[in-house]
Order: sequence, then C-alpha cells, then structure tokens
Amino acid sequence: MAIIFNKKELLYFVSQAVNECGWNIVYLNDRHPFKVIISDHTNKYYLKIIIYNITHGGVHRAKNEYRIQIKEPKLEYESGYQTLILGYYEALNVFAGFDLARHLGTPGYSSSFQIKKENLEKADIHGFSPCDKGNGEIAIAFKPGFFVEYVRNINSLHTFGESQQDFTILEKVMEEEIEPNSDIIQQVSTPRQKTIQIISKTQRDNNFRARVLRAYGYRCAFSGIQLKLVDAAHIVPVSHETSTDETSNGIALSSIHHKAYDKGLITFNEKYQVIFNEKEIKTLKKIGLDGGLDKFKKELRPIIEVPPAITDRPNITYVQMANKLRGWK
Repeated sequence: MAIIFNKKELLYFVSQAVNECGWNIVYLNDRHPFKVIISDHTNKYYLKIIIYNITHGGVHRAKNEYRIQIKEPKLEYESGYQTLILGYYEALNVFAGFDLARHLGTPGYSSSFQIKKENLEKADIHGFSPCDKGNGEIAIAFKPGFFVEYVRNINSLHTFGESQQDFTILEKVMEEEIEPNSDIIQQVSTPRQKTIQIISKTQRDNNFRARVLRAYGYRCAFSGIQLKLVDAAHIVPVSHETSTDETSNGIALSSIHHKAYDKGLITFNEKYQVIFNEKEIKTLKKIGLDGGLDKFKKELRPIIEVPPAITDRPNITYVQMANKLRGWK
C-alpha cells in the first residue's frame, strides 16, 4: 500500500530536492499552498507550491493511470510567484509537474491530474520523463536532482506538446536513445533547443554524481564523513577539454574538502596519499588565516578511501593531469 504523506511531509521532500541540487530554500509560510524562496549564489525564485501525493487512479481506471487529486478552490497565477503544481510518488522518489496554464480557473474540489505509471518508472531510471497526455498537454516526471532545472525551464518544458518532433527528440534524448549533438539540437524548434541542452546536461551531471557517490559509499574520500554532506567532484576539472564523466574521473568529497581540493590546499597523488600544500599553509599562517588548521589536518586520512571496484578508483592518468593543472609539482 502506498504511503500517504501530509502536506508538511511533502514540503520536506521538496526541500530535500532543492538541497540535492545545491540550492537553498527559505519558507515564507507554513500552510498549503506553500510559499518559498529557492536560491543559489546568483539566482533566486519565489515559488508557490501546490503539492499532493501521487496515487493510482482507482479501481475503474487503467492500471497505468496515476494521479494527484486536487483540492484547491481555484488555480490561478499569483503576482510575484511562480506556481508549481506537483505530485510526489514515494515508491520511486519521483515528482510529477503539471501545467498550470492548462488548468486555470476552478478545477472542482476533487479534480484529478493524471500521469502514466511508465513515465514515473522512466524518471526513476533516467531521472526525467515527459508524458504526452494526448491533448497537447505535457506532464513531467522527474527525480529530485532535476527539481531546480524543472523550475528554471518550466514554461518551455510544458510547451513540448506543441510539436510532436520536439517532444519525440526530448523523449529519446532523456531515454539515452540518441545523443543531443548539434545536428539533433538543430532539429528542435529554436525556443526549446536550450531546454533540451540544459536538461540533458543535468541528466549527465546527475548520473555522474550518483555513480561516484555509490562507488564511495556516500563517504568523503579524504575524511570518511557521510551525513548527506558529500558531493561528487571531478578530478580533471569539468571545464577542461579532456575532462570526462567516467566514475574514475570522480571522487566523493564533503563540501569543505571539495573546496580545499579545488583551491589546491590539499590533493592526493597516484599512490592515493593525501598531500598538503605547505607553501599555501605557510602563507595562511603568515596572514593569520590558519584557524582550525590543526583540526582540519587531524581529521584527514593519510590515504584517501577508494571504491572497492578497481574500475571505479581514480584513474592515475587523471590524477597526474589534475595535479599538474592545479599547480602541484
């Protein structure tokens, strides 16, 4: 039997999704519909969130018809806010987003918005799945790691029903049947080209993150910490032309160790030994910014923790290249 969550529990899953995307969330009220601000260091969105549990449509409905049961007196835009109509399906930890523009007005106290079970399942596998409801309306199923990009691209995503070709390309790209290269992107209507590029990049990033974190047991390779404070870092920086999304070009690091690694305060060599930048430490001591250094050093492992599978461990060539790029001799 599906677990039914109350509204504040559903808001918790939203907050977890926002945090998984590396963004922050601030609550503006504590009653449904919820109003929140999500932000990172450069962007901010004011959201009005209408959210319900996703359940099966009932005994007289098709087996693959799942839905949210709306209990709002009226659905409308609100000045200053972007309104999200969401469902959450606990069994697969996926959300569904529905198009407000298609449901403006008074839907009726027990109106339901549908999405197919296979799209929820595809989202669980691929991270994201658009659902063509047959009338030009597009519902979107997505994993928590896609939450922010759903918000940022919501208007474009829900218009993919205007072109069968655009929808088919989006669907095939997200199911990894075709590569979103320049030739494929050019076949998509201009307003939606950027959306496909962004969503496919998010899929690659999320796949990389999931693989690396699983490989390291969700544990920081430098310190061993877990606590859901660990992220996947590229060894050869993602901005470099030779960087890849192979698991062997990734390492699981807590936020503080990720920054220390990227800034060249610490690294590891081809023997997986942890190395300090003594020159930088000397400079920090000289200018009086070495507070916490002893504690930081004490909590580090002498050798990074590596994945059990040899193929998942840091590739020595990538390690050497990354150290050279970051200025290590």
